[in-house]
Amino acid sequence: MRATLRLLASVKPGAGRYLEPGNPTGLTGLFTHPSPRSTLLYLYGSTLDKLKSFPDHSVYRQSTEALTKHRMQIMDGIKPAGFKEWAKRAQEKVEQHPDIFRPGKSRHVIGEAGGVAFVETQDRTDDDVDLEWDGEKNAAALEGTRTGDEGRINYKMIMQAKPDQGDPVEWEPEPPLEASQISEAENQIGAGLIEEVIQVAEGELRLVDTMLQSKVWDELEEKPPAGQWDYFARDQHTPGTQAPPK
Repeated sequence: MRATLRLLASVKPGAGRYLEPGNPTGLTGLFTHPSPRSTLLYLYGSTLDKLKSFPDHSVYRQSTEALTKHRMQIMDGIKPAGFKEWAKRAQEKVEQHPDIFRPGKSRHVIGEAGGVAFVETQDRTDDDVDLEWDGEKNAAALEGTRTGDEGRINYKMIMQAKPDQGDPVEWEPEPPLEASQISEAENQIGAGLIEEVIQVAEGELRLVDTMLQSKVWDELEEKPPAGQWDYFARDQHTPGTQAPPK
């Protein structure tokens, strides 16, 4: 089913191996993402950074960390062709122009998430001013069509910058994953299309702030009555179910 949906997204003419960013995925309102690998690594790294604010005994932290690290390991293990060479060139460019990648010097700002360096490219108008009827500052945004509430989120353009004549340096984007590599990542994660996985990661990153603000690790002020949750306990209504391993 998922493979059939992905086939609805066309590939680049002449390339044959790469999905065309912005094309339909087969799911309504969901379009092919231009840089799923670097986007997910940034989102996962940011989530892990925020989870460090939770106490170690927090069940939410433990479960979310485990899932996030697992998926992060999958994405980090799938590298596009020419990645090492690109990473070397990118590092050399940052080392040659360290001041250029500081805030206010160019659209390309270096940052860190999960102990990994990323370059954020900020969108701006030619005059670098806000539209009068907008009332919101221009946010960094991932390429690709976004709908609904997603369009109002402060997204990061991760390693996906395009050349800009107004910038003192030209940032080279990370090489794209092949269609087969994206399919491999989707199969290993097992949560639908990679674009769906990105949506889940974005939602989790927002949820962490809410959970932290609510201090979900605290004890309940009012204890539940004895036996309140017994009805929902595991294996209460399926006595024939195999016992879990010890």
